[in-house]
Amino acid sequence: MLSESPSVNAQSDLPPIFGCWFKARGWQARDHQLAILEHAKKGESCLLVAPTGAGKTLAGFLPSLTDLANNKSVGVHTLYISPLKALAVDIARNLETPVKEMGLDISIETRTGDTPQSKRSRQRYNPPDILVTTPEQASLLIAHEGADKFFASLKFIVLDELHALVASKRGLLLSLALTRIAGLAPGARRIGLSATVADPALLCQWLGGLEAPARLVMGTTGARPHITILETKQRLPWSGHSARYAIPEIYQLICDTRLALVFVNTRSQAERLFQDLWDANEDHLPIALHHGSLDVAQRRKVEAAMTCGKLRAVVCTSTLDLGIDWGDVDLVINVGAPKGSSRILQRIGRANHQLDKPSRAVFVPSNRFEVLECEAARVAAMQGEQDSKPPLGKKRDVLAQHILGRACAGAFCADVLFAEVTTAAVWHDLSRSEFDEVLDFVATGGYALSSYERYAKLKQSANGKWRLSHPRLSQNYRLNSGTIVEEAMIKVRMVRKQPAKGKPRPLNRFGGKALGEIEEWFVEQLVPGDTFLFAGQVLRFEGLQEMSAMVSRTFASEPKVPSYYGGKFPLSTYLAGRVRSMLADPDQQKQLPGQVRDWLNIQRWKSVLPKSDDMLVETFPRANKHYLVCYPFDGRLAHQTLGMLVTQRLERMGAQPLGFVANDYAL
Repeated sequence: MLSESPSVNAQSDLPPIFGCWFKARGWQARDHQLAILEHAKKGESCLLVAPTGAGKTLAGFLPSLTDLANNKSVGVHTLYISPLKALAVDIARNLETPVKEMGLDISIETRTGDTPQSKRSRQRYNPPDILVTTPEQASLLIAHEGADKFFASLKFIVLDELHALVASKRGLLLSLALTRIAGLAPGARRIGLSATVADPALLCQWLGGLEAPARLVMGTTGARPHITILETKQRLPWSGHSARYAIPEIYQLICDTRLALVFVNTRSQAERLFQDLWDANEDHLPIALHHGSLDVAQRRKVEAAMTCGKLRAVVCTSTLDLGIDWGDVDLVINVGAPKGSSRILQRIGRANHQLDKPSRAVFVPSNRFEVLECEAARVAAMQGEQDSKPPLGKKRDVLAQHILGRACAGAFCADVLFAEVTTAAVWHDLSRSEFDEVLDFVATGGYALSSYERYAKLKQSANGKWRLSHPRLSQNYRLNSGTIVEEAMIKVRMVRKQPAKGKPRPLNRFGGKALGEIEEWFVEQLVPGDTFLFAGQVLRFEGLQEMSAMVSRTFASEPKVPSYYGGKFPLSTYLAGRVRSMLADPDQQKQLPGQVRDWLNIQRWKSVLPKSDDMLVETFPRANKHYLVCYPFDGRLAHQTLGMLVTQRLERMGAQPLGFVANDYAL
């Protein structure tokens, strides 16, 4: 339901100290910020949907800060949940500024996977007023025996970048954690913060439940972004994803700006592009690298340097996608395919971070197919079209994890837990039989594993309540909770320098500086002497020492590049439809670069360009084999499913296919 406008005297409803703080900066609280404050005073949960630069973060914190200014909390007052660790750290840092300037006695801390264990343990017994954390840590907090005491004083739950959470299993697990927190702190109000989405009503239901959806507050629309596709004089590749042809032009764009964020879609691409830019960096510009596999100290160092204006460019992945406030960024460069209009709008919003100024962005396609996708994304972004995914439906594996976590906090009644879980909109249609099947699976391991005692994780007491079958399961849960799927990781450490004189010593047991982590399967392929790119450096693999890959700096012309499981984004259905429409419409093709128009003319001459509702199928012989290529333009995930079906059908017909390869455009 759309929020009403704030009342006439809403500005005067701000505590005097806040009014003075706004006035000292020449600011005035925006309508949507005041609307959030009014809903909070009425005890209502609400969702703010607004573009980047609209002051969503301040709006989310205003109810907490105004309440804490008048009423000192005993225990945690506000739980602020962010989808990214980097965003959590940035939010806490930025919030400390107004708190200090207003002289408020409010403590603020972060709690992420990077927080030392000693600090996390202390926080459970001596929490700050405002705790900025992640979905995974929220699930761990409710899995402790003292969760009831920890959340007893909770007044607000702020969910930042909600649109980025609800479409994944992380969001599903968070929705279950929220039902548990609601049971422990019934009066806690929820405030959701989201970028512009296709259907805000779905997020309101997700946030508040079907019976009492959150009130919707729509922020002011910002200036339209200014987006261009790189016009290159170089030959555009027909394939590949490196965009090396454009390195001189990307470097020139960096030279012409104060600070540029150069986004890529994978960590491997980030390492390659950073190295290529560094090789081209004749002016010795400060250019940094940021992705999730780098050591946390290195990431924080880069973030601090950005905040202080010490960098000219950062090559990054989705770790910097969301609402981190880098005010000096004046250009976003997206290298490679955008994959979705909502995602690219989120990235573009990193530039300027001001509501009344257009964000500048340049798309750099790495091949000719990607030019089509970049043009489709450019038009969609200029028109404000969204392809955000709806909230993900219920998944049994997520429910199983929540049930086990609930048992870690103490014995529970199945009836009570079922009633609690089904208060969430995502889980409202969960039947009791489905719930009991998942509970039985957690308790016994299911029909396949019920004969093995070690898989029996829960036992039912005489009073009917369920509890852990062994205390060690609690520790196992805390070490393995979460829904982010990753391969086994190996630390990468520098070998400590050998003494200048005397006998060389063996690899130091603990090594030197930690650079980050790479996946175990990649390390298994290395032999001492191999070189690879990581953390923006060319490294020589010296050997394994316990669970660390020991490396030293070196030079090599063709080092390997680590790749990571699950590192690719699929093309969205919306953009796929726009690409099909472009291929079928000669008028739309007039906007494309000459090289791409010539390429499409060759396709039209040699074969055909499919209509928007057609699928082109081509066959050709090569090396005594026959190949079949389909062009559904429906994205990699759809093509992988189609490939398995087609392969199975061909096998039934006795064709004996060798296999298939799928990408976002073809099969």
